[in-house]
Amino acid sequence: MTDLSLRDELLAIVGEGFITFTPHHNPDDLHDESLHQRMVEPFAVVRPATTQQVVSIVQAATRHDVAITPRGSGTGLSGAATPIRGGIVVSFERMNQVLRLDVADHVVVVQPGVTLRELNASLDGTGLQYPIHPGELSGSLGGNVNTNAGGMRAVRHGVTRQHVLGLELVLADASVVRTGGPVVKVSSGYDLTQLIVGSEGTLALVTEVTLKLSPKMAHTTTTLVPFGSLEEVTRVVPKLITSGLQPAMLEYLDTVTLTALTRSTSLELGVDAAVAAKATAYLIVILETRTAAQLDLDLVDLAALLEESGALDTYVLDERSAVRLIEARERLFWVTKELGANDIVDIVVPRSTVPRFLEEVQRIAARHEAFIGGCGHVGDGNVHLSVFLPDDEQRERLLRELFVFGMELGGQISGEHGIGLDKQAHYLALTDPAIVALQQSIKRAFDPRGTFNPYRISDERPAPVE
Repeated sequence: MTDLSLRDELLAIVGEGFITFTPHHNPDDLHDESLHQRMVEPFAVVRPATTQQVVSIVQAATRHDVAITPRGSGTGLSGAATPIRGGIVVSFERMNQVLRLDVADHVVVVQPGVTLRELNASLDGTGLQYPIHPGELSGSLGGNVNTNAGGMRAVRHGVTRQHVLGLELVLADASVVRTGGPVVKVSSGYDLTQLIVGSEGTLALVTEVTLKLSPKMAHTTTTLVPFGSLEEVTRVVPKLITSGLQPAMLEYLDTVTLTALTRSTSLELGVDAAVAAKATAYLIVILETRTAAQLDLDLVDLAALLEESGALDTYVLDERSAVRLIEARERLFWVTKELGANDIVDIVVPRSTVPRFLEEVQRIAARHEAFIGGCGHVGDGNVHLSVFLPDDEQRERLLRELFVFGMELGGQISGEHGIGLDKQAHYLALTDPAIVALQQSIKRAFDPRGTFNPYRISDERPAPVE
């Protein structure tokens, strides 16, 4: 049970202006962007400015036996940042400094509260980029690390995991450790850096991130390619990837989804009406390279490959339309939310099985009298589905069927949004019990008291409600 002494301790650590106590919290601090928000009141929301303040918060939480939930920008989609009733939310928004930029080694060191937008701004003029774009530039690097965020450019650049070289961590015993470092390969003991990436704040608190950067290509172009069927879209993807063109983005959108995007943004893409009438799915392809001459050659090869694969046409978008289309795609969650979607899932399957998976999706939707719209990172098999089915029990049965079939194809429940609270029941039911037990052992080794973000992923205990 929390008491006044914990309140005084936290006030002494961060100062009165950087803490709120129940019931005086900002509602925005009490949830992420999950469609199933649980407005849970923690005892306190604290905003540390230094690693030492984080250490002191962990020490205070341990003395008073209260849980800690780490929070970045709150842009997650699976409830991972939902507070624990009576616990402490550690919000990293004040730890938002780019600490070191090494252009020669292509490395940057940042605090966890730095957003993708802020990091991109700090790289202007360097010729370098951080290529991970999970769709929300206000997302923080700490949150991206905790969820192993991906995004539309993963087909070429990978996901967060491929770019995290090292971490500074505060452990459950309040000790501070560093993993990895500003080197591109390590073969020295267990890879603790990668164990933390994607752990959703359940193992340690990330207080510093060392990231690998990439050269920024000077020339880029975006094409919108209509197809008569989604199967044709998914069949052409392996050809594109093996062609050597190295697309920076391969995204598919069904017609319903593209229409929703263009209407919500008043975006005109110039697709011929006769072509639009035949199209049921679209592929977005972004190419990037060093020279204009090479880009022109790549475009010729791309157009030929698409034509022989059944594309109805190929539209090279002007820069303004391309930027607006990608921005609209990145904001698709908000569009589907406004349309009343009841669930967003991000199942990942082997790329070659995407056609089979999407065919089964529509059969499952028909059985449950639901509507499921789709888009996704077709280049890496990460399918994003918007599920419209208001009945909670029926929708859970539908979701279970989707997850089961995806896993039967060799896939996983989540490709980038994470498990959080939203998918925990399905995850525990469908994951090998030996894997769950191993993860529980790892959790106990890092956090024997269950202080960090409990009651999620492999923690089967029910969260406190009072």
